[in-house]
Amino acid sequence: MAHQYFTEDHELFRQSVRQFIQTEVKPHVVQWESDGRVPRDIFRRMGEQGFLGINFPEAYGGTDNDFWYSVVYLEELNKAGFAGISGAVSVHQYMATNHLAQAGSEALKQKYLPKAISGEWIGSIAITEPGAGSDVGNIRTTAVRDGDHYVINGSKTFITNGVYGNFVTLAVKTDPSAGIGGISLIMVDQGTPGLTVKELDKMGFRSSDTAEMFFDNVRVPVSHLVGKEGQGFFYIMESFQLERLIAGILGVSATEDIIDMTLKYMHERAAFGKPLAKFQVLRHKIVDLVTELEVTKQFVYHCCWKQANNIFAVKECSMAKMKATELCKKASDECLQIFGGYGYMTEYPIERAYRDARLGTIVAGTTEIMKEIISKTVIDGINYESTYQNMRTAAEATPAPLAQDHKPKSIHNNNQNQTQTMSDMTAKEILYSLPGRLKDDKVDDSTYGVFHFMMEGEGDFTITIKDKKVTVEEGLNGTPTCEVKAKAQDYADIETGKTNPQMAFMMGKIKISNLGEMMKFMGLFRKMA
Repeated sequence: MAHQYFTEDHELFRQSVRQFIQTEVKPHVVQWESDGRVPRDIFRRMGEQGFLGINFPEAYGGTDNDFWYSVVYLEELNKAGFAGISGAVSVHQYMATNHLAQAGSEALKQKYLPKAISGEWIGSIAITEPGAGSDVGNIRTTAVRDGDHYVINGSKTFITNGVYGNFVTLAVKTDPSAGIGGISLIMVDQGTPGLTVKELDKMGFRSSDTAEMFFDNVRVPVSHLVGKEGQGFFYIMESFQLERLIAGILGVSATEDIIDMTLKYMHERAAFGKPLAKFQVLRHKIVDLVTELEVTKQFVYHCCWKQANNIFAVKECSMAKMKATELCKKASDECLQIFGGYGYMTEYPIERAYRDARLGTIVAGTTEIMKEIISKTVIDGINYESTYQNMRTAAEATPAPLAQDHKPKSIHNNNQNQTQTMSDMTAKEILYSLPGRLKDDKVDDSTYGVFHFMMEGEGDFTITIKDKKVTVEEGLNGTPTCEVKAKAQDYADIETGKTNPQMAFMMGKIKISNLGEMMKFMGLFRKMA
């Protein structure tokens, strides 16, 4: 069948996954539900089939396929009818190892990725704590530097694969005084002295193990740091988009499975002398669900297209996660009602689907959190940027020369008139370039403001905007409209494009007393070339 997203190769892959699920997963999942775990052997079998490496580079044993292979894979995996298996595998493959693949050192990749891709090792990711769920910035688990090691203390909870896994990607505070700018990610091996786990009993997803983890002076080599120290919060926020998109994909496929099992039951079950499928009230209920499902599915596919094309879509992924998981919860409830008393019996799969669906609106950020994220983009106009893409861009970027009409017309205590590049300019020189960068069409006689810039390492400066002119002077003079505090180098990096301003603000590298006034101020000047 022709499809705008899936090629013939994708569909052949679908058949391969579907056959694997039918022969190697479905016959055993009832036992796995009872055992409360997915056996290690199934991970190895999936590794042998190449499933666990479809999203990883060939250098580590993967096949580096496009994202649509992952969509196919997750859809079919979830059709097993047991969310525990798709939960355990997706956490291992798309969450625990994602940060490693994106930001880990080559040594870390060599250590963990080949074994994760082969299914020999199983991974988990530990962010949530007993006192910090969606509020990642308030995690309390610490990692204190002691020579060549970090010493970790704290606890984590609701950790999928936390009992039977081999490694955990752990979120910690390496600098508790730096807020979200003090969060880092560290790889910790299971079995490390001081790390203990407690298995948790839960309502649904019963075939995936879930743990609480305790860290008591756990020593981990500094080389196990993922990416840069202090960047963990931003890595996590970026990875959440993939996690939420995956939740959307799984929500859609679970809803399809729920409706399919309900239609089968409606055709088989009779009441008052005719099949349930002939009762108009039930027929229309199914029609409403199928219509809502199709609309949601196409939107989720649209988000998948953005992911496949490296478009960082925070708003859309949040919408997809919210809508798909809420629909799955709704469908499981309405379809269980169609089963009547049988729907309440554990021997019927709708009972399990009902329990499993309830978790979807909680994991990867609750529905309420999704609404707040969407509100920030739609109402507050916040534009989220990709941390990993910024890392790659910064690594590849070469600073461009300062454009002629953007060169500072006068630099305090510097009578040289030589051409400078952006990267050469200090914070002081950038501030003294402001008069030459003023947008004449943006100011009038009423435009006024006094801005104090406290640049650690280069001194204090006052910028005054009055009578369509900008003056720059050293020292702090007058009553400020807004105060700006930063290290001189951090401010220069923001102005010259080396550091994302939103990220710098969130990390506390730049402090602004009146954000609204600062936004107006920034709009008055041409950007550095």
